[in-house]
Amino acid sequence: MSNANIVPITMPKWGLSMQEGKVVEWLAQEGALLKLGDQVVDIETEKIANTFEALDAGILRRIVAQPDEVLPIGALLGVLAPAEVSDAEVDEYIAEFQKNYVPPAPEEGEGSDGFQFIEAGGYKLRYSKMGDGARVIILLHGFGGDAAGWLFNQGALAANATVYALDLPGHGQSSKALNDSSVQHLAATVVAFMDALEIAKAELVGHSLGGAIALQAAVDHPNRVSALALIGSAGLGAEINAGYINGFIAAESRKEMKPLLEQLVADANLINRTLINDILQFKRIDGVGEALTAIAKGFQDGSRQTVNLRANLEGLDIPIKVIWGSKDAIIPASHASGLPAKVSVTVLDGFGHLVQLEAAAEVNKLLA
Repeated sequence: MSNANIVPITMPKWGLSMQEGKVVEWLAQEGALLKLGDQVVDIETEKIANTFEALDAGILRRIVAQPDEVLPIGALLGVLAPAEVSDAEVDEYIAEFQKNYVPPAPEEGEGSDGFQFIEAGGYKLRYSKMGDGARVIILLHGFGGDAAGWLFNQGALAANATVYALDLPGHGQSSKALNDSSVQHLAATVVAFMDALEIAKAELVGHSLGGAIALQAAVDHPNRVSALALIGSAGLGAEINAGYINGFIAAESRKEMKPLLEQLVADANLINRTLINDILQFKRIDGVGEALTAIAKGFQDGSRQTVNLRANLEGLDIPIKVIWGSKDAIIPASHASGLPAKVSVTVLDGFGHLVQLEAAAEVNKLLA
């Protein structure tokens, strides 16, 4: 595998818990000239399906993995090479790759699902860590979500940074009993998480409620936050889909949950059975209902948001990006309008509230 002109396309790792993926459909044919970011192949994980986009430019000389094959992360999917590389050289490269390939083992200190736990701010918090760059990024999920909401983002950002994703209190596998359900308290918990891991300063990327928490942390602890990225963020206006919030808290069955979750995306096909079952399983954990009810009361009054941090943006002396999906049915994209000139605003056309999943490649480019 010494030919530097040959570039492998391998099974990506979307989230620490991902161990394998299923090849669904190739979107590019052998012989196609791929540009950076071109759609290459649809891959399905146990959580969600996504389109793998070209990380390098070149000619797709060989498709190795066939539809319906389930392969471990890092396995060879295809090969890029310029026209002057012979078919024999491509064959030799593939044979040598397959001979030497060994699926990676979980990193030292990780649980079987790739997550770790730490005590911070009076809570036991579950988190994942990827990358080892000097740049530090912390990803904060939205209401009812968890660290898996960054499935398609954490690994991409970790190429040039150390990236943490955590379950906020009341969510995922973190502590469910809350000392305080306010956005300000949750922001203080994020700073306590940084203290526990000896992180002096970090970029905060927040989605939905996580955006309001990230912004509040920057307001209250400006010396700890080096940059902000707010995605479909709460805290920038009054309007919110209270029917979704209240319905999510109350839903107890697949029939009730499925249409609610479909409001999060423009493409309802992204909401699969596994995702619905995972959320219902989370909601059946003792204390979750009480925690979600309390957290909801901490940022909305049943019909409108009660936390508005929009005026604080002007006073923050850090880079700020705001990213929204134009079809967001939970918090309207109009909240991205009229922000201070210092704020970089991008509205991605045709995507919903979970824009970081639906348009992962575009969002990753903006964040990187």
